[in-house]
Amino acid sequence: MISEIEWCFDWLERLCAVDSTSGREHTVLPVLRELLGELGADVLVQPVDAGGSNVLARFGAEPRVLLTTHLDTVPPYFPPIREGDRLRARGACDAKGQIVAQLAVIRRLLQGGVTDVAWLGVVREETDSAGAKAALQLRDHLRELVGIVNGEPTENKLGAGQRGFAALKLTCAGRAAHSGTPELGRSALWPLIDWLDVVRRHPLARDAELGDEVVNVGVVRAGEAHNVVPAQAEALVLARPVPGSTLIRAIERATPEHGRIEVLSEDVPARFPAIEGFESVPLTFGSDLPRLAALVDNGAIALAGPGSIHVAHTLDEHIDAADMHAGIDLIGRLASRFRGAKPK
Repeated sequence: MISEIEWCFDWLERLCAVDSTSGREHTVLPVLRELLGELGADVLVQPVDAGGSNVLARFGAEPRVLLTTHLDTVPPYFPPIREGDRLRARGACDAKGQIVAQLAVIRRLLQGGVTDVAWLGVVREETDSAGAKAALQLRDHLRELVGIVNGEPTENKLGAGQRGFAALKLTCAGRAAHSGTPELGRSALWPLIDWLDVVRRHPLARDAELGDEVVNVGVVRAGEAHNVVPAQAEALVLARPVPGSTLIRAIERATPEHGRIEVLSEDVPARFPAIEGFESVPLTFGSDLPRLAALVDNGAIALAGPGSIHVAHTLDEHIDAADMHAGIDLIGRLASRFRGAKPK
């Protein structure tokens, strides 16, 4: 009989062989359907947009515990490579490794006759959380929930909380002109540079529990050619604020005359409750849990899973068998605690 880890790595390799970067989540649905079919799931596909759908799997009884993670990965895609007890791939830990770890827990529970658990895969976590927002419409299928475990690569510790998230698009408008007569135009780039300097110089806040606020200018675009005064300039800025932050207000106050701010996505900082018997740590990244927590009202929530954020989103993304095994045990203990049973 195939071992649990072999089962996990075989399915993980198949999932990671599919490019499901954000906007392409629909491509992984056939493999996911096959996996859920092997577990005897009743599958509900919830369309979110043209790029993908949320997937809810139930297993018999009215679900009391929901295990959930996201279906999308960040670019660039690269295919899986097995190296002994390690699998390298885009999505190996963020978050297809979470999918198979959670479904391995459900597989264990089903083998023990437990069916009051459900699994939910959501789209677009890496961009605008469109899947998590849409998932709140699934409440009628999850009326008896008492707990949610959301999967992210936390090195098998509970997330104590997460910084906020603010994805901003800063744009400046100018007027094109020949570079030899710049006085006839108005550069859109120079005011954008001055605006970004405000971002760079603004003092960042610190929270005793959530750590330091961070900000990243990830993309800057301007102009059409080196001999044309640029008529348009834009920058994509990602901030992860903590309570007490004044960064976003400072960016707003510094908006130049022909500038505009577009908020692409935004979440406030969140703190998650400690659970006795489980180690917790603050996280440097965000998740869908603050949105999905609405599915369980005042019930138990946890953010945890195998793998490390230090390799997620890199070309060294991977997961090891020992970490996967520990993650399955951790998620299983959480599911048992939330169901009201003592961990085995």
